[in-house]
Amino acid sequence: MLSAPEIRAQKGHRGLAMLTAYDYPMALALDQAGLDVILVGDSLGEVALGFDSTRSVSLAMMEHHVRAVANGATRTHITGDMPAGSYDDPAQAVQSARALIAAGAHSVKLEGALLPQVEAIIASGIPVMGHVGLLPQTAIGGYRKHGRSMDEADRLVDDARALSDAGCFAIVIECVDADAARRITEAIETPTIGIAAGSGCDGQVLVSADLVGLLPDPPPFVAPRADVRAIIQGAAAEFAADVRATATPTRHPACTP
Repeated sequence: MLSAPEIRAQKGHRGLAMLTAYDYPMALALDQAGLDVILVGDSLGEVALGFDSTRSVSLAMMEHHVRAVANGATRTHITGDMPAGSYDDPAQAVQSARALIAAGAHSVKLEGALLPQVEAIIASGIPVMGHVGLLPQTAIGGYRKHGRSMDEADRLVDDARALSDAGCFAIVIECVDADAARRITEAIETPTIGIAAGSGCDGQVLVSADLVGLLPDPPPFVAPRADVRAIIQGAAAEFAADVRATATPTRHPACTP
C-alpha cells in the first residue's frame, strides 16, 4: 500500500490510477486490481443512494461507507471524501477528518482552496487530497467546463499551487479545460488526478459504476469497459424464469446445490 508521501513522490515517474468504491464487494474487487488509490467519494449520494446531488450526503453516511470499503480493501490506499457541511471551519474540518480516519480511511479529500481547513487537517497528522475545478458540493459556476478563459485558468493554477504549497499529497482536477489542466499539472509539485480534464494530468479517476457499465447513461467522457448492468439483468432474469418454471415451488432448481 502506498502512503500519502509515496503517492506524492510518484509525480513525474508514472501515472496514478484511482477509482471509487462505496461497498465491500467493490472494494474486494478493486483491491486486487493494482490501483494506487480507492476513493470513497461523496458521489455515493448519486451513484449508490440515488440522491439528486452529493449535497445530501452526511458525515455519518461517509463513515458508514468508508468502513465498508476498508473491510474489503487491505492493500490499497483509501481516501475518504469529506461531505458538504463537514468542514465549514478548521476545527470542524479536523473533527470530521478524524472520524473518517477512524472509520478506516488513510487520507481525506475536500473541495476548494480552503487553506485554513487544509492546513489544520494536515497539522493534525492527516493527509489531505485537494480538489479544484468543478466543485459538486457547491457547484460554483454551474456544471460546466472550467478554465476556458485565461483569467479562470489563472485562478485554478493559483488555487492548485496554494493547495500544493499547503502540503496536499495529490489534487483532483475535475471538469477542467484540457489545456488549463495541463498548465496546473506543470505548475505544481503535487500530482494531479483528472476527471473530465484531459490526458495531461498525472493520473486519472473515474466512478467505478461508470467504468463497468453498472448505471445507464454514463457521462460522455467515459468509455465503459464492461456491461455489468446487462450481466446482472440477464442473471436475474434467468433465475426468475427458473423459479417460475419449477413444478415444485418448495424445491427451486435455482437454489438447489
